[in-house]
Amino acid sequence: MRRHIPRPLAVAAFGVLFLGAAWFTGCDLTLLWSRRSHLTDIAREMFPPEWSFAGKVLPLLWITVQMSVTGTVLGAVLSVPAAMVCAAPLPGPRAIKKLLRFCIQVLRSFPALILALLATFFLGIGAFAGTAAITVYTFAIMTHLTYEDMENAPLGPYTALRAMGATSVRAFSRSIFPEIAPSYLTNALYLLEGNVRHSAILGYVGAGGIGLLINEKVSWREYGKVGMILLLLFVTVYLMETLSTLLTRLVQQEVTLGRAGRWALAGAAGGLFLLCTLTLPPPDLSRTSLRMVRALLTGILHPDWGLFFQTDSSGLAYLLLETAAIALVGTCVGVVLAIPLAFLGSGRFFPAPVAWLFRTLVAAIRSVPFLIYGLIFIRVCGPGSFTGVLTLAVCSVGLLCKRFSEAIDALDLRPCLALEAMGVTRLPRIRHGVLPQLSPQLFSATLYRFDVNIREASVLGLAGAGGIGAPLIFAMNQYAWSDVSAIFLGFVLLVWGIDVGSARLRHRRSTAAASE
Repeated sequence: MRRHIPRPLAVAAFGVLFLGAAWFTGCDLTLLWSRRSHLTDIAREMFPPEWSFAGKVLPLLWITVQMSVTGTVLGAVLSVPAAMVCAAPLPGPRAIKKLLRFCIQVLRSFPALILALLATFFLGIGAFAGTAAITVYTFAIMTHLTYEDMENAPLGPYTALRAMGATSVRAFSRSIFPEIAPSYLTNALYLLEGNVRHSAILGYVGAGGIGLLINEKVSWREYGKVGMILLLLFVTVYLMETLSTLLTRLVQQEVTLGRAGRWALAGAAGGLFLLCTLTLPPPDLSRTSLRMVRALLTGILHPDWGLFFQTDSSGLAYLLLETAAIALVGTCVGVVLAIPLAFLGSGRFFPAPVAWLFRTLVAAIRSVPFLIYGLIFIRVCGPGSFTGVLTLAVCSVGLLCKRFSEAIDALDLRPCLALEAMGVTRLPRIRHGVLPQLSPQLFSATLYRFDVNIREASVLGLAGAGGIGAPLIFAMNQYAWSDVSAIFLGFVLLVWGIDVGSARLRHRRSTAAASE
């Protein structure tokens, strides 16, 4: 029998790890407090926004929507056959399944911004490269999630249909896919929300959209124009999230529509996809050459192993450790801030006006892409790892609040009501009647957010916020493909190790819960 580490010892070990990571990243709250006026000055200059600038923002914002909608739909559709190949219970050579799973794991390691920069080398600068990056990014994540759902689905109906002579595709479409369809659509809609934010910064590397304009106006300190960009981006993300929430509730049968309503909704969704796809500009292949592609592939296949053995601050080990530390501290701070905000945004515990105010605040926080926070915090605290920690902490607040709020809305309030009837005040009621129910969801959402933050921390160096991003982007721009390959390999190993660790933590927690 496997012996579990006592909880107090585990908490103490994690506390030491957190403090070590905070020290390593140079976290200094006194610095942030002493420069708080810089942040308030930026916010004051952003609002009211420069309304006359909207005419220049809207065309680029439409390109951002194009990339996110087209890339999400294409990636989600392509993920289904790939997941069928990867799923262990379904027929197919085991070697092919393992190879495809490995490729999916590698693709999942890279954030959309890095994929977009790679796409510009093959497809040229513009929205087509950005759309390709979002497609690959969505494909990798959706394939992983979908084949896991397939493996957890009941196989009895599939096996019966196969025994009756049905093809594997027909048996899958009639048995397994109806079982996983709600989860599949929910995951796709959740990715669509995130892809709008990802697409908003792809222009930073020349992949179309609004990203380059944001960077330009932040660099020039034209914060009134930045405020206009962020306001329109907030409206766009809010509308997308509202639509996504409605579709999710329809999928989960929480609300129903008549036949005409379902057809109208399907027609609107299909029309939006066709409009976004058919109006995309074609790729610019004028700068792409066979020689460049050959050089890239040769460099990727021959990494510079010397980077693995450098022990100074420019070495790969140091940069990977810094990236992981930034993600860890940022995630933990985000969790601490997100929990009270999630409760304040819940109409089940606070009056409706208060809940609406905090939900709107969190939605506004969530609508801003992480790289934009990095550019702003650079102006406040200067370059370095601490800026990366602040950036990921704020981003974690926005997305974790959404996850935590969904868990709070699904709570069983009977224990809390019983404590209220006994005269227990609000905070003890939450402590004893709510948090024990929420802890599994909080734990799962935190691990997921840490996984996301690892990837986002890898590109924060682009804005000067520490980690491996700066040397990676520099090597790519210098066509130093052997260095790029070494950094890619190190980062893939880091992400793989964290994935394995997260899976073991989830397993240990589920085992402990089952034993209790």
